[in-house]
Amino acid sequence: MNSFQKLFLKQKNVLSIYFTAGFPQINDTGKILQSLQENGADMIEIGMPYSDPLADGPVIQQSSMLALHNGMTIKTLFNQLTDFHKNSADSPKNVPLILMGYLNPVLQYGVEKFCIDAKNSGISGIILPDLPINEYEKEYKHIFEKNGLDFIFLITPETSEDRIRKIDSLSKGFIYAVSSSSITGKDADMKAQESYFERIKNMNLKNKIMIGFGIKDHQTFIKACDYAAGAIIGTAYIKAIEQAENIDSATKKFLNSILDG
Repeated sequence: MNSFQKLFLKQKNVLSIYFTAGFPQINDTGKILQSLQENGADMIEIGMPYSDPLADGPVIQQSSMLALHNGMTIKTLFNQLTDFHKNSADSPKNVPLILMGYLNPVLQYGVEKFCIDAKNSGISGIILPDLPINEYEKEYKHIFEKNGLDFIFLITPETSEDRIRKIDSLSKGFIYAVSSSSITGKDADMKAQESYFERIKNMNLKNKIMIGFGIKDHQTFIKACDYAAGAIIGTAYIKAIEQAENIDSATKKFLNSILDG
């Protein structure tokens, strides 16, 4: 049983928070991870900044550009994660960590080296939205699995049932259901997407579903949890910390607003 399966077994309404590594400052990674762990995040998605993201809205794009300007690289991030992993390995609040990024920087780094370093720095899952499913299955699946990394696929309202079932067969962590065919940060019309969420829910997939894109407050979080195991919040959290004088205080306030309303 992997870390995601263990989490879903014991926790309902799973809250996953996304942040961009190297933002607001290059050395904030460990501080943000610690604060998210201690203040109620059940899962953490760490964005690897990239200059040409496909699905990110303006807020996350801007955070990526600032992180790159700060000097953040994949190598720097792995060093930070390794330090954090060593210091928190025995923590009772240890939560699954996911790396989210794009294929080109990973290819430049070296896929096998990337997977080895991810494993050694305490990562449980990887999201690369621009890695085609067939290419993943033929070229890279064995490398991710050899290193104990769960590859997480995204689906949208337009994803066919056959493709969803194919993704379900290849997955061991969870499936990331994008609430609409849009970029991150755009408000999700949860009412309009109910038939999509119901369709996925009724497919009785073996993997749990996490809903993302447009989840920003207690109301949208709880609504998403009516249809899935939990939800992922990114843009709203980036906004909460971008001008914060104290990241820990801002994180605590934000998570309390999501969990308690």
